[in-house]
Amino acid sequence: MTIYPVTDPAFKPYGRIVTGLDAAVAEILETLPRTPLPDATGYVPEEPLLQELPAMAEISEHCFGGMPVQLGWCNGHNTKLNCLEYHRDSEFNLGTEDFILLLAKQDEIVDGVLDTANVKAFRVPAGTLVEVYATTLHYAPCHTDPAKGFRVLVALPAGTNTDKPAITPKTPEDERLWACNKWLLAHPESDEAAQGAHIGLRGENIDIANDL
Repeated sequence: MTIYPVTDPAFKPYGRIVTGLDAAVAEILETLPRTPLPDATGYVPEEPLLQELPAMAEISEHCFGGMPVQLGWCNGHNTKLNCLEYHRDSEFNLGTEDFILLLAKQDEIVDGVLDTANVKAFRVPAGTLVEVYATTLHYAPCHTDPAKGFRVLVALPAGTNTDKPAITPKTPEDERLWACNKWLLAHPESDEAAQGAHIGLRGENIDIANDL
């Protein structure tokens, strides 16, 4: 699988590199190494170590226009796609090490299903803050070095990825709702599918281990 750098024009439909927040980026990069590094993949929507930083106000003001936000992390080791998700808002990511994002576009979903042949891979350099647009399908990062794994900031509007609201399904999209502000497409081979998530990925469950 081709792994594009986020500086490549191919990344433009999916997101952008954010500049001008050097102090906030430095604070976050200093704090992320204090968070756990699981053998697999772990996710925490709100990390107190990050929430207490002055950087939180910077992210709220300059990335979300003053909206209430949460600063969490996705850390660990991973090379597989497994699922894709989307939110109603952009997500901002920043890693202590290089990491890879497997991405697709929401408008490539047809009748609730996305062909994994549409997925592209992008390498984000350590210390680079990127915005992943709301219309971009994404999920857990992949590592570039199994010895180092990845520690990645996940900045989102407050409440995202917390408990799924108790709603009465009324639209076809409702069956994809997996958590608050989180719509999920699972591959049949994934743990999420075994837990009842909407099976919305067709094709290969991409594994980039041999492409690193």
